[in-house]
Amino acid sequence: MTGIPREGGGVEADMTDTTPAAGPKPDLGRYGSFGRGVTPAQAKEIEALGYGAVWVGGSPPAELEWVEPILEATTTLQVATGIVNIWTAAPGPVAESFHRIEAACPGRFLLGIGVGHREAHVEYRKPLDALTDYLDKLDSYGVPKHRRVVAALGPKVLQLSAEHSAGAHPYLTTPEHTRSAREIIGPDAFLAPEHKVVLTTDAEQARAVGRKALDLYLGLANYLNNFKRLGFTDDELAKPGADRFIDAVVAYGTVDAIAARLSEHLAAGADHVPVQVLTSPDKLVPALAELAGPLGLA
Repeated sequence: MTGIPREGGGVEADMTDTTPAAGPKPDLGRYGSFGRGVTPAQAKEIEALGYGAVWVGGSPPAELEWVEPILEATTTLQVATGIVNIWTAAPGPVAESFHRIEAACPGRFLLGIGVGHREAHVEYRKPLDALTDYLDKLDSYGVPKHRRVVAALGPKVLQLSAEHSAGAHPYLTTPEHTRSAREIIGPDAFLAPEHKVVLTTDAEQARAVGRKALDLYLGLANYLNNFKRLGFTDDELAKPGADRFIDAVVAYGTVDAIAARLSEHLAAGADHVPVQVLTSPDKLVPALAELAGPLGLA
């Protein structure tokens, strides 16, 4: 049974096919901007610089009311969530928001979902079970598989992302992880790994900024387990994080060096790289402008 979401998260049944139609792989260009938020005015400037998408993190609420203003201020820019948290945003209201956005701006919104962190949720279930249930509900509410991606790090969730969505949006990883992820999800699934950037050639300054941003993640089991799979030791992952670890997940140096590091994800099999510049909101667009040329966007 499929259906269209009603207000409040219910569905109106129509007894049609249970699987959304397959569609093309998302096309967000090679690079996008990742952050906690972006204003419509900033989005317009980011689009003009040649970036294909803005990714908004921070577990936004199910209503997603901020999406349309960004899309209305731009022409071709895609908007993606990185990510809607399945514990704080029920699938019915999320599906309702998806259909509302799709009706207003067809084809320009990508729904990223994820399970959040075990430490933050008392009712936390096994990620695979919870994600499968959530994705099945999105199916029943008519959200097409090719218009959603899953935050995935480990092999099982990566495989799930390829089978039940357009693909994966790994967060806080390395090109080595991207290469492994591509092998797991296959050639046809979408892969968009986020990577952090500090625009400075001062290694100690960059590492200090990186350590501040990474402090939370060095206390979360799912990230620590993934870092260990990538070959980092317990000592390297002990707060505040060893230089080798920080350098692997935070790109810094000249803009050409940063661009070269980000391009390693593409060479490893990524379709699109959301770039998270670790800076204040007022400096975001200038920083993206500095990177645009070396990234081949300007």
